[in-house]
This record gives sequence, structure tokens and C-alpha cells, in this order.
Amino acid sequence: MVGLTALLLAGRRPGTDALAASRGETLKALIPVAGTPMVARVVETLFATPDIAQVRVMTQDTAAIGAVLPDDPRLGFLQSGSGIALSVSSALRSGDAPFPLFLTTADHALLRPETIVEFLSAAQGADVAVGVVERAVVEARFPQTKRTWLRFRKGDWTGANLFYFASPAALPVIESWASVEQDRKKGYRLIAGFGIGLLLRAATRTITLHDAVARAGRRLGANVRMVGLSDPLAAVDVDKIADLELAEAVLEGRA
Repeated sequence: MVGLTALLLAGRRPGTDALAASRGETLKALIPVAGTPMVARVVETLFATPDIAQVRVMTQDTAAIGAVLPDDPRLGFLQSGSGIALSVSSALRSGDAPFPLFLTTADHALLRPETIVEFLSAAQGADVAVGVVERAVVEARFPQTKRTWLRFRKGDWTGANLFYFASPAALPVIESWASVEQDRKKGYRLIAGFGIGLLLRAATRTITLHDAVARAGRRLGANVRMVGLSDPLAAVDVDKIADLELAEAVLEGRA
């Protein structure tokens, strides 16, 4: 794992970002969290992770994002295109973001190096790995938090915005994501893309999340693994004001 590239997504979606506007910023990644722009927090975490050798920030706004980041030879920028999945696929195919690749997002203000290490260790041997956190883990620390839950046999799960792509076998998985990218928060719509049988098993909770994703991956010729994480902070990305307030409370020792 030593020498891994980390790709940090710090782009913007079309239109005005309501959360950024509420804090007087044009980009969500620039919102201060406990006094530090969230993108700068994540970059600091990535550089503090032993397995990561270099960081590539993917954004449409290189100048604005770069202005709050350190001048470090390990840090570079990639231009974000039309859609996350296709932009990531293009970077992998061109070699601008080489395999193996770890990917996370600029709104992951509470991400910790030890969580990345746990994830990468569990990802070994998979073509694609995706971090998730079980509901019981999250609610044990944050009982009032509201997350998007994927409900399956033997547990409800939420995404952790941590991804690992080991080799070109990951490309069909990433590119299939492009067709359902707008439904990323709607678990059943994502699963429906892999067939009615799998959708029915998910809807009736007769299959675990891990088995459902592994089966979907096999249809694309890839070993896809869901990695359950022990850190409840991995489930907190800053998408709305309540998330921002929670992240600041944690960083300031109030939660």
C-alpha cells in the first residue's frame, strides 16, 4: 500500500450550493469548519496517512481551492468534467490518477488517518472497495443524527465516502455508476440497475448489503467489497447545516 495516490473530489454541482451560500462562500469545499476550510482539513488528514504518497485534487476551481492548500510537491490538481464517475474514470484511464487509487471527498471534515488505514487494510484483494458504517455504530455516538440508510438483511448501512480502486478491473464498475449517479442517495434505485431479482431481494431484506454488492460486481467482472468501518465519524459528511454544526461540535469537543 505504500506509495498510494489519493484523489480528493472538491468539485461543485451545477447551480448555487445552498450550504456554501449560507456561509458566504461560493464553494462548499471552502466552508470553514472550526476555523479551517474543510478541503484543507481533508488534505491534512491525507498527508498524515502513512500509505498515501501523493494527493490529487479534482475540481473545476483550481485557483480558489489551491489558495487554501499548502504549497507541497506531493499535491496536484486535476480538472473535473461533467459528472463525478466519468471524471474519475477518465483520470484513471489517462494515468493522471494511477492505480491503485484511494478516493474521498472534500466534505469529509471529520475523516481521520486511522480510519483510512482501517479501510485500506480491509480493501486488500478487492478490485473495488467501498466504505460503509452500520447504523448501530453511528447511532451509538450520534443517536439524533439523520443519515441516508441502506436497509438490508443483518443491518442498515450508510456510505462513508471512501473508495478504493485496485486495477483496471474497476473501470466498468465506475462507469456503470455514471448512469445512476443522480440517484446516489437512493439505495434501491442504485440496486435496480443490476436487475429486478437483486432489487427484490434488497427490498425484502433477504440479502445482506455485502452479498448484494458482491453479486452486482461479479456481473461487471469485478470483485467489489463493502468495508464496514468501526468509526462513526466516517459517516459524517458535511452536506447540510446540521452536518456542519455536528462536525464543529465534534472538533471543538462538544459532541
